[in-house]
Amino acid sequence: MRIHLLSVGRRMPAWVEAGFDEYAKRLPSSCALSLIEVEPAARGKGLGRSRAKAGQRAQLSPAARARLLADEGERLLKAVPSNALAIALDVRGRAWSTEALAAELEGWLASGRDLALLVGGPDGLADACLARAERHWSLSPLTFPHPLVRVILAEQLYRAWTLIQGHPYHRGAE
Repeated sequence: MRIHLLSVGRRMPAWVEAGFDEYAKRLPSSCALSLIEVEPAARGKGLGRSRAKAGQRAQLSPAARARLLADEGERLLKAVPSNALAIALDVRGRAWSTEALAAELEGWLASGRDLALLVGGPDGLADACLARAERHWSLSPLTFPHPLVRVILAEQLYRAWTLIQGHPYHRGAE
């Protein structure tokens, strides 16, 4: 099984790449983790923006935001490997403990299907991505910066794998 982390965004800081790579390289080939970066939608001039009050940034109009999300969603869905189990990272999704994630990972490994984890950009995931996903996973009710999500996901997948293997890396509450 291969785990594909499909994430909107490019040109991450070196610490993000180093953190992701550190945990990805620790996983065995039977549970290989790879990153597929999807170009974010252009958020430049010419997009429908609301007028900003003094001292505030102009916000995207709802129509412009919907167009950007749809564009990013289209690119994310094109990158999902065929027959992969798609899981949307979404604050409204189900939160798993480390032990629950380990049980999920064990099931995914047994299924033999590749896994595609969908991480949206600054405006979240498109409705089409949420509809395509067979599962919705919430890392936390907190909002994390999207670069940090890459590192958290890689570490949590590694932690779950070590728990399955009986490796001492995970020392949860006894």
